[in-house]
Amino acid sequence: MKRRLSLATAALAGLLISSAATAQAAPAYDTLITGGTIYDGLGGQGRVGDVAIKGDRIVYVGPRAPGTARDRIDATGLAVAPGFINMLSWAVQSLIEDGRGLSDIRQGVTLEVFGEGSTPGPINAAMKQEAVARQQGEAGYDIEWNTLGEYLDWLAKRGIAPNIASFVGAETVRTYVLGRDDVDPTSEQLQQMRALVAQAMREGAIGVGSALIYAPGNYAETPELIALTTEAGRCNGLYISHMRSEGDRLLESIDELIEIARKSGARGEIYHFKQAGKTNWNKIDAAIARVEAARASGLKISANMYPYTMGGSGLDAAMPTWVQSGGLDAWIGRMKDPKVRARIREEITKPGIGWENLYLATGPDRMIAMGFRSEKLKPLTGKTIAEIAAMLGTDPVDTMMDLVIEDGSRVGIIYNFMDEENVARATAIPWMSFGSDAAAVAAEGDTLKSPSHPRTYGTFARVVGRYARDQKLMPLGEVIRKMSSQPAENMAIKGRGRLAEGYFADVIMFDPETFIDRSTLEKPHVYAEGMRNVFVNGEPVLLNGEPTANRPGRVVRGPGWTGWPGGGACHSSGG
Repeated sequence: MKRRLSLATAALAGLLISSAATAQAAPAYDTLITGGTIYDGLGGQGRVGDVAIKGDRIVYVGPRAPGTARDRIDATGLAVAPGFINMLSWAVQSLIEDGRGLSDIRQGVTLEVFGEGSTPGPINAAMKQEAVARQQGEAGYDIEWNTLGEYLDWLAKRGIAPNIASFVGAETVRTYVLGRDDVDPTSEQLQQMRALVAQAMREGAIGVGSALIYAPGNYAETPELIALTTEAGRCNGLYISHMRSEGDRLLESIDELIEIARKSGARGEIYHFKQAGKTNWNKIDAAIARVEAARASGLKISANMYPYTMGGSGLDAAMPTWVQSGGLDAWIGRMKDPKVRARIREEITKPGIGWENLYLATGPDRMIAMGFRSEKLKPLTGKTIAEIAAMLGTDPVDTMMDLVIEDGSRVGIIYNFMDEENVARATAIPWMSFGSDAAAVAAEGDTLKSPSHPRTYGTFARVVGRYARDQKLMPLGEVIRKMSSQPAENMAIKGRGRLAEGYFADVIMFDPETFIDRSTLEKPHVYAEGMRNVFVNGEPVLLNGEPTANRPGRVVRGPGWTGWPGGGACHSSGG
């Protein structure tokens, strides 16, 4: 009997050891996504399989995951893909007000990238004072940061659903040192500007971003931009630009971007690739050829776009930049002078020299007023400049000046000036990625009181649903690549943009047959449909089509960040 007990005990012990070994060999996951069609972000066809998440990382991608999981998601019939990257986000303030970022999260965006010319940092005392003044009458917040890196950390600590990254704004660096006047930097001032860029790169900036149709960014000449971008280039950074012209001088502006990339050693990217104005629609072939020739020569040049014929900007883009020197108050003051008004009127009605004339590119009958601060003027929302001028009995150019003066703002305008065939064709260009050029907001509360460009709610869903699926301009795997691994590689960021073991678990699941945009100019505050689940750093922020309370968003750093093991990628300055 004693021997039998010993044998039974030994057998039980062996069973326990075997079970423990099996349990140890079979990994336990936090989340297991099963049965979906996996698109890894590299552009190939999807394949049915599983994706396993543990902590903030992907730990398995394959046909059938071994082991158990705390949570399981049946993704049968869904596309499982890396989270989308919004290459041009204006969620800088909207995520402060509401960290959910729902208009983008509901499209599968897991990384918001800031930096078209202006950024929250670096910021000095005078810039802070100006920013506080702009907040009057709005829900304000304390500016508790001084550098771009400090702002990004501050925002992430508040709690946000998506990840965030940023270029450092060339306009912001210029304003920090030179103010808003049309002046050239001295050699000492230029060195100070370069030092600010170098600091931002060490803090994790992706590169330098410029917006060269707006004042004061427009005042920067090419050598100044080369000098600033050189600091990004020595950190393996990217120069990204809303170029000086997207219309009459489109090709010359592409040449400038290529020159800046070549001489600085940085990669280059064009913001919202377009051909603005009907007389420029035929330039698309030459524009593509310019970029592809540069790529063939060994330069890394790319572009991003939003998939609409309508652009969104302000009336500053329809007026000469010299009148805007010194900022908004100085601009308004000059427009009250009859002699200055006469000069402005004359210049607006001619092709711009040294500035982008969106008035001529669009025409007053296709310029739609969409952004007023004044309650008195808000009833004009949705009307064209031509219609407003007729109502007021004034000339359209005088109407534009009067609106800026009355509203005390640049006045938001929809410019309907692009060709649909060109837009569709551009979506399928292999080196094209996408950016909303918009904030990330919730379709609720005070947001519903303000107009919005449909791209706010629909950019990514529109590309996938309208152009890839319905018009069959590219396979689903290819459009996913252009929204994930391609922009990640262009920005040289680590561990994002793919479904692969060891990568951060930014994972989305959507119905490839129903994913589509629903926002229109008439009814803008409508979410895209078809996105089911969105994970950011391993945590669900959208589950079964509904937002969760999780705020796992982090700062995504560029290659120059000194926090990387062994330090950043920067090499010693050459100038």
